[in-house]
Amino acid sequence: MDKNHIIIFDTTLRDGEQSPGASMNTEEKIQIALQLERLGVDVIESGFAAASAGDFDAINQIAKQVDNICVASLARALERDIKAAGEAIMPAKNKRIHTFIATSPIHMEHKLKMKSDEVIKKAVEAVKYARTFVDDVEFSCEDAGRSDVEFLKEICDAVVSAGASTINLPDTVGFRLPSELYERMKAMVDFLGDRAILSAHNHNDLGLAVANTLECIKAGARQVECTINGLGERAGNAALEEIVMAIKTRQDALGPLYTNIISKEIYATSRLVASITGIEPQPNKAIVGKNAFAHESGIHQDGVLKCAQTYEIISAEDIGASKTNLVLGKHSGRHAFKDRLITLGFDLSEDELNSAFSEFKALCDKKKEIFDEDLRALVSEEITKIPEIYSIITLSSSACNNGHTSAAISIRKMLENGEEIILSDAALGHGTIDAIFKAIDRISNSAGELKDYKVAAISKGKDALAKVDVKVKFGQQTVIGHGLDIDTMLASAKAYIAALNSYLSMKV
Repeated sequence: MDKNHIIIFDTTLRDGEQSPGASMNTEEKIQIALQLERLGVDVIESGFAAASAGDFDAINQIAKQVDNICVASLARALERDIKAAGEAIMPAKNKRIHTFIATSPIHMEHKLKMKSDEVIKKAVEAVKYARTFVDDVEFSCEDAGRSDVEFLKEICDAVVSAGASTINLPDTVGFRLPSELYERMKAMVDFLGDRAILSAHNHNDLGLAVANTLECIKAGARQVECTINGLGERAGNAALEEIVMAIKTRQDALGPLYTNIISKEIYATSRLVASITGIEPQPNKAIVGKNAFAHESGIHQDGVLKCAQTYEIISAEDIGASKTNLVLGKHSGRHAFKDRLITLGFDLSEDELNSAFSEFKALCDKKKEIFDEDLRALVSEEITKIPEIYSIITLSSSACNNGHTSAAISIRKMLENGEEIILSDAALGHGTIDAIFKAIDRISNSAGELKDYKVAAISKGKDALAKVDVKVKFGQQTVIGHGLDIDTMLASAKAYIAALNSYLSMKV
């Protein structure tokens, strides 16, 4: 193993998806996985196979479609979890089972209700069983940040002897300070030596996830577990883009370390994940926030114009973010369109390109200027589409500040035999959006409960595209839908229909 190589283990599709409201369907997960492969990630934790049939299918589909990336599935130290993980990742050229058990006193006593020797026995059995499916087994000590170091040494020694080749020491609740994690990781690196790769997985509850990860690297960890945009449950995980750019920018402090990440793919990956999950990085988010390379102060502007390095330690171009956004218009041809998409980080199949180009031309008839943000949103919508059981034909709505608000809609429904029927209905509501959603519910005979609704302008100007993200609960399943259109009401209807289609695809 090259001691200067830092393995990037991306868990956006597993730990990141645990972020409230970040659920993704199979097609969306596949698109993110393919982009992570273009980004140069070494290992992708594609999900928790035992969690649901949908998770199993997504992992299995990803395993079939990626080529140059190790596909991992998480599994508790249970035979049924490990078996599901092993079967899900089986088609992958490179595969890993990531199994774990809690090791902190509070977890062992209150959650597992097991003694320390029982935990070690369970961990060893899990690793041995995982080795019957794959050669590459990672073992995690859940809540290692609050575990006794001597016990960590004991259990890690046992699982490495059983066949684990990577040991992950997560600060599961984001409790530790950087100096503390350095000392703990250093002790484990010194203890295990070359017997296993040490991995860091830090949560951001105190805002220290990236700082803690860098300290773990300094202490000898050679794998880091992270997510795009720092996505994750509670306050999130260590952000991949921040770790990678810190390693690249501060070799004077960290030494000649490197990753396989293609930094010019960072921004495209960030935008894809934000578009799919509907969770935008805050404006001042490091590296990928919309203000990360913005300068309002006159002194800063003057300095940047004279020499960008006066106030920018990295450039927008380093991460693939162009500062010139105006790109194409209605007179642009297919070749120019394709070339621009490649520049923006998209690698589309011929069918996807044809579909996206048709949508682009339709957009050009509505908008005078097309910006990079418009193209990113448009193409992201196209490539993550699932089979459309329902699609909108026409929408008419009326609003009144002192009377009834109504909506009438016609929808095309695709039947299982390939035939289609046209369904129409209307509804009154408490506001236009409510009326539209009620009309869709009446036509589809569904009972969606709107849990969240967000609308944002994709670019600038009065004709800016509206992007609507909805979270809707159908029965016991909560799904996300996205809609894109110049007309906000139509974008809202598209988002609700997308959520309905996503729910129906999961049922199938």
